[in-house]
Amino acid sequence: MRVLLWYWGRRGGGAQFALCLARGLMERPDVSLALSVSREGDLVREFQALGVPCDSVPTYRNALGFALGFARVRGLARRLRRQAQLFGADVVLSAMPHLWTPLVAPALRRAGIPFVPILHDGLPHPGDPAIAWHWRLRRELAAARGAVTLSAAVEDVIRAQAPGLPLFRLPLGAHLPGEAPRGALSGTAVSHDFLFFGRIRAYKGLDLLRDAFAQLRQTHPAATLRVVGEGDIEAAAPGLSALPGVTVEPRWVADDAIPALVASARAVVLPYREASQSGVLPIALACGVPVVATPVGGLAEQLRDGETGLLAAAPTAGALAAAMARLLEDKALYASLAEGARRHGAELMDWGAQAQTLLDGIRPWVRPGSGAKVATSGTGASA
Repeated sequence: MRVLLWYWGRRGGGAQFALCLARGLMERPDVSLALSVSREGDLVREFQALGVPCDSVPTYRNALGFALGFARVRGLARRLRRQAQLFGADVVLSAMPHLWTPLVAPALRRAGIPFVPILHDGLPHPGDPAIAWHWRLRRELAAARGAVTLSAAVEDVIRAQAPGLPLFRLPLGAHLPGEAPRGALSGTAVSHDFLFFGRIRAYKGLDLLRDAFAQLRQTHPAATLRVVGEGDIEAAAPGLSALPGVTVEPRWVADDAIPALVASARAVVLPYREASQSGVLPIALACGVPVVATPVGGLAEQLRDGETGLLAAAPTAGALAAAMARLLEDKALYASLAEGARRHGAELMDWGAQAQTLLDGIRPWVRPGSGAKVATSGTGASA
């Protein structure tokens, strides 16, 4: 199968997901891979170093660049279509939606090129910007031959919006940059009991975690919590940083620093009020770190309750505090959860298997070998 992997995002978990998926696709002997990535992306050099045809297109780095870039979108749509035709792509696979995807994807459909998006979300998260969200999603789905979702929660939403569209669910792997640090697997690197890591957003329940941790400290006065993420933590959870035992670090974490950060905790805590799925959860498991999470959205299917972590009985502060206390009190349970996390995390790190599962899922929607090349002397792509 000839796959053109399309990712125009710039940084964060989406970039690592796309890079890991590209590497996994390269492992499959029946796959020829080409890439279309953002020239401004933090991982553009890593994509280029893979040694496959790679077109690095100009996108943007900030809001001004986004606004000015609209003048280039039509040309970029032609550029992507041309690359797919020259490569003879059987499918253009979008690793993650981009703000320009709904303006570009219809050109693929008009050219008869199968387009398959991997949809990380079905609805905007509460509190997140949602300008033209539904219009963008409808345009993307209308251009798609089929779509891939990463959780049942997202699949249900997409099925309701596009009843006739073929869907395939792919469990989210661990997009971990490099190998898990040894300290994570031995426990020698642990400096905090619990870690919350990720961008600070309203739906992630920092206020719920604040109240849960305050309750936990009443019975476990030595418990510690580390909160690391880009955003206004005080706005999301007023008073959290003032609680005894809490360390707050409002900052962006570079990809290569993530494994050591995760390894610094006995457990990762996800107090979300709503979730499509979590990219942090499989990373924690890959590092052998159990997870405590609220039973919302895709978290309930990602986390194997009692095997790789603990699901709170309800998305409430009391239930979350009880789950955190249980992990601290029961040493045999913790050891079992850590072993389960290591075992399942190793599976989630196998991106070759992840890629094969994806290909098996989308193969019925495309006809390998049907990609039509255009006779031309140019390449249409830059390495």
